[in-house]
Amino acid sequence: MGPLIWLSVSQPDLFVVCKNCGSEVSPYVTECPYCGQRVRKRAPKLDRPGAPEEEKTRRRRPTTKLPRLRPDEIDGIAPDRRPYGTVALIAACLVLVVLYASGIEPVDLGAIKPDANEEPWRFLTAPFVFSDKLAYAFGALLAVGIFGSLLERRFGLATPVVVFLVAGAAGAALATVIGGDLVLDPPPVFIFGSNGAALGLLVAWLVDDRLAARRGAARETDMLGVGVLAAVLVLLSLAVEEANLAAALGGAASGALLGLALQLVARR
Repeated sequence: MGPLIWLSVSQPDLFVVCKNCGSEVSPYVTECPYCGQRVRKRAPKLDRPGAPEEEKTRRRRPTTKLPRLRPDEIDGIAPDRRPYGTVALIAACLVLVVLYASGIEPVDLGAIKPDANEEPWRFLTAPFVFSDKLAYAFGALLAVGIFGSLLERRFGLATPVVVFLVAGAAGAALATVIGGDLVLDPPPVFIFGSNGAALGLLVAWLVDDRLAARRGAARETDMLGVGVLAAVLVLLSLAVEEANLAAALGGAASGALLGLALQLVARR
């Protein structure tokens, strides 16, 4: 009798009786399959045979919660930002192209004259000024549009604007020093155009892209197209006097430093 009592207590019930219809149902269901009456709140947990005791009693680890998606974001896909900053840069350059074509002098638009005492603000305005050489304007602004929008999509609206201004100013400053005093004889009459700023955007994006690829990020980069655009910008710097090769070198060097800085920001 004692063993039978022990078995009846330790063993699970073979069935339970539905209080609504009186049917005998399995103890592992929560609703009666005959009348639909709820017989218990939840089914008992089934222990796996042979599982260690520690695994049975181990607490469930808290799950990591992802941040809430933005209104325009799809799970697993980066949001597609419109390149408003890049468009604003190109629009400002095109406005000055029209003003130059209307007969306004480059100096009045913000160009740099190497043999004069320049105001510092001209280093920021000179990259926006273009002459009537449309091939130069097209090549430079094409690179600004491509690589500015790529940087803006990854880092936000302010990034292409900051890179454009810093790279353009660094290139204009280097061109003023080298073109006016050290290398070019005679020095260029004016220094303006965004070849340095465009190369800065290109190199900043390239440095960020290559470093991210080295860390294992999936990047499908057309390096041939990047090389062709870089070569076009350098050749334009050699062919167009006001573009100035020193401005291109200064813009590329500052773009490389800015690309490293962007990588440090992205890894935080």
